[in-house]
Amino acid sequence: MARPDGFPRQRIAIVPRPLVAEADARPITRRLQVTDAGWFPHARGHERSRPGGAAESVIMLCVAGSGWVELDGARHTVQAPALVALPAGRAHRYGASDDKPWTIWWLHVRGSDADELVAACVDSERSPVAVLREVDRTTQLAEHIVAILEKDPSPPRLVRAAGLAWNLLTTLVSDLAVADSNDPLQRAMNYLAHRLDRPVSVPELAREARVSPSHLGALFRAATGGGPLAHHITLRMARARQLLDGTDLSVSEVARETGYSDPLYFSRQFRQAHGESPSAYRELRKG
Repeated sequence: MARPDGFPRQRIAIVPRPLVAEADARPITRRLQVTDAGWFPHARGHERSRPGGAAESVIMLCVAGSGWVELDGARHTVQAPALVALPAGRAHRYGASDDKPWTIWWLHVRGSDADELVAACVDSERSPVAVLREVDRTTQLAEHIVAILEKDPSPPRLVRAAGLAWNLLTTLVSDLAVADSNDPLQRAMNYLAHRLDRPVSVPELAREARVSPSHLGALFRAATGGGPLAHHITLRMARARQLLDGTDLSVSEVARETGYSDPLYFSRQFRQAHGESPSAYRELRKG
């Protein structure tokens, strides 16, 4: 069932349409501008239907939970971490799942370069959904966009938001360009990205990637600067942050959701990664 109102702790920034129209005529923002942006945590009941499409292209970063999207009548599943890219003017619907509703960062973009950038973010011939590889980097960019537009949608801030959106979209485009299901590193990264609720061993991951453990380690060190387990911990910590930000789960429950049976060990890992405990992180974010 669609929810008519908002979600606890949600963030929304909407640029007044007269300012959008003015930005359409300026040198930078006429090429790309963000008209709306926000964050919906644990968005149970979230659903949108646009039979005539939206005036702008819609980008969603699903960082926790799951949902679905329909584009031109074809339905696709969305499972975190995932990117959804919906071109302007095309009929679509989307919504959060009932059992594990998604947490999403989202933005609407327009401009002379927007259509081409958005279309290149996903394999648009097959699906508007793709695996979100760089969760930390892309969500930081989305959060920065929201923060800028929340304060003051003045022309200089619209230019700044456009620059961040360009960075975000080109990051997503480059991620798709290097993604190849036949590439061992990509297979391994996809495998880890969809198993954030439990540890994964190097031998298990090597079997999935169809390479030796030593070769897999070399691939990860070349791509990320660290080993596969370190990369997996980074992904699990990113999910932990999203759960601490967007849900009321206790620290023990967040630990379980990210594959740690021992909450104390989880807290030590979190402190090592972030310099503060999960509870301190949550209190800081609330402030």
